[in-house]
Amino acid sequence: MTKPVLHLLKLSVGPASIADLADRHARFREQALREGRDPSPVHVTRMVPSRRTEIAGRGSIFWVIKGILCCRQALTAIEPVTGADGIPRCRLVLGERLIPVTPRPCRPFQGWRYLSAQDAPADLDAAAAGDLAEMPEALRRELAGLGLI
Repeated sequence: MTKPVLHLLKLSVGPASIADLADRHARFREQALREGRDPSPVHVTRMVPSRRTEIAGRGSIFWVIKGILCCRQALTAIEPVTGADGIPRCRLVLGERLIPVTPRPCRPFQGWRYLSAQDAPADLDAAAAGDLAEMPEALRRELAGLGLI
């Protein structure tokens, strides 16, 4: 029997928008290419998710930016690594695309949280969301913060 898909929910510290997060990924990609490393987007965190087999290659990481769950990115691999300082860490290897989702407010938390497939917000594409997909991100964020979407 196949296990259900599971996602990670993670705070994005620093970026103020999806575009800022995309710019950060682009900078890391350019640096990796200059240094001859794999240019895939990655996020390094301290702990390895205990339920990684339910996530890697199947689930996504859902990003919370400025208190709003607003986009997701495919999570292609979860790799335990050891930093140069000898401390064990976890490298989350991500897909290239940042996919906007139906925004929803999200309280601050530390680390990550698991998100079941049925609790995950829908992708925000023109067919599924109508006019919501056409709104500027800042307006979607404000309306979600007010609980109007």
